[in-house]
Amino acid sequence: MVKNPKETALSANQTALIQLGASRPYLVGIGGCGMSALAQLIDKSGVAVLGCDTTPSPVTEALTDAGISVGFDESAEALPEEADLVIASAAVKPEHPVLLEATRRGLTALSYPEALGVCMQGRTGIAIAGTHGKSTTTAMLGCALTDAGIDPSVIVGATCAQLAGGALGDSESAVGYRVGPDLIPVGTHKGKPGVLIAEACEFNRSFHHLRPTIASIASIEADHLDVYGSLDAVVEAFAGFARLIPEESKGGKLIIAHDGAHRREITAGLGCAVETIGFNPAADWVIGYDPHTGALTITEPDGSSVGWTLGMPGEHNAFNSAVAYALGRSVGALGSKLAESFGAFRGLDRRLQLLGRRDGVRVYDDYGHHPTEIDATLRALRHAEDPAEHGGRLICVFQPHQHSRTRFFLEEFATSFEHADVVIVPHIYFVRDSEAEMHKVSSADLVDRLREKGVRAMHLYPFEAIIEQLENLCRPGDLLVVMGAGPVWKVGRGYLEAGSE
Repeated sequence: MVKNPKETALSANQTALIQLGASRPYLVGIGGCGMSALAQLIDKSGVAVLGCDTTPSPVTEALTDAGISVGFDESAEALPEEADLVIASAAVKPEHPVLLEATRRGLTALSYPEALGVCMQGRTGIAIAGTHGKSTTTAMLGCALTDAGIDPSVIVGATCAQLAGGALGDSESAVGYRVGPDLIPVGTHKGKPGVLIAEACEFNRSFHHLRPTIASIASIEADHLDVYGSLDAVVEAFAGFARLIPEESKGGKLIIAHDGAHRREITAGLGCAVETIGFNPAADWVIGYDPHTGALTITEPDGSSVGWTLGMPGEHNAFNSAVAYALGRSVGALGSKLAESFGAFRGLDRRLQLLGRRDGVRVYDDYGHHPTEIDATLRALRHAEDPAEHGGRLICVFQPHQHSRTRFFLEEFATSFEHADVVIVPHIYFVRDSEAEMHKVSSADLVDRLREKGVRAMHLYPFEAIIEQLENLCRPGDLLVVMGAGPVWKVGRGYLEAGSE
């Protein structure tokens, strides 16, 4: 066991990994957002980490700067002799040479969510679930608990400039993680196991590997139907996740949306405390929100209220911050300090992120790739900026993510763009679908549906051609938002860079 000299006792991560017989974990796909955060979390707890990835990147450079050994040879021979545990990214296939070599040596191999579940053992785990809003809520809560002195560990699937030092701090380093102590240092939960906040992803039922003490479920909709096949199966998976929360006597709590989360099916038979949250006055935590000013109030179950003005537009972001508030209060944070932090929170990368301005055109970048997310983002921009009032239009470049999702939700996607004036659609981003699925739907099908609904739409590719089209199309007063989970983010940045040449 390699110990951190600053540690005076075994950390929670050390204890959990010792139980697996591991002292030298090797991470395959260490350059991914979640994997790199996990590597930092494990390494800073006193367990030396090794890893590999396909190519160098700013993320792998940051890991190397932090003293973590990263290689780019993914052959079986690259697995070090001293490695006694292998942790693999969700993107790594079972036939990867390192995984096959680990099996040959008889080593334990864990997936990323399994390893994250191990790290939650011995901590106050907060798992944030729901079809939408996980990353934003996780980052908001991480910043707010840092500002409140709770000093949490956080793993979020995006980078946030305020995460390391809190929204009220002066740190400006875009990271997707932070590492806190093994015990909560302040508040009504002082001395209890330290907080670890993480997203609870439903894809492939990954969140069934987590071990949260407290969890939230913000929404449940049909998604990942290539895995689940039906909404009923999705709901059952969330119910299985909720059953992982310990009994109320052991501190277990679920905060679930009053509306839109199938809460009756999810909460049936649970032994943990259950509290609802929403805009409905019947909820335990009641949200009030003015979309024009961003003013938000939340009334706690005891009837007390607190408010703040949210810098991020949209009712969905108001809901995200309210959920973060309820979770923060559930681990003993001071309500006024949480509210102050939420008021200073500026967002995270690719979540309604304002990239800049070019020739009077404001350019936003957003990760939204589900119809509900698209509708919420475009609606929020309409309310917050109202480009028509300034003679402008809302122009959207949207790259569909996966052929199966596009096919399943083709009509919903077409409807979700009703707030856009112009939509440009590049090729569908191919991730894990089969070759056969690729031939069942195309970007042209979405463009046809959009035109049928009266939206000016076009299919263009490659990204360079889209940037050229935007240079001819955009005019002062327009809003340009680039959306999707694939590499479409290059379009917004490319359009801005072309204007600076």
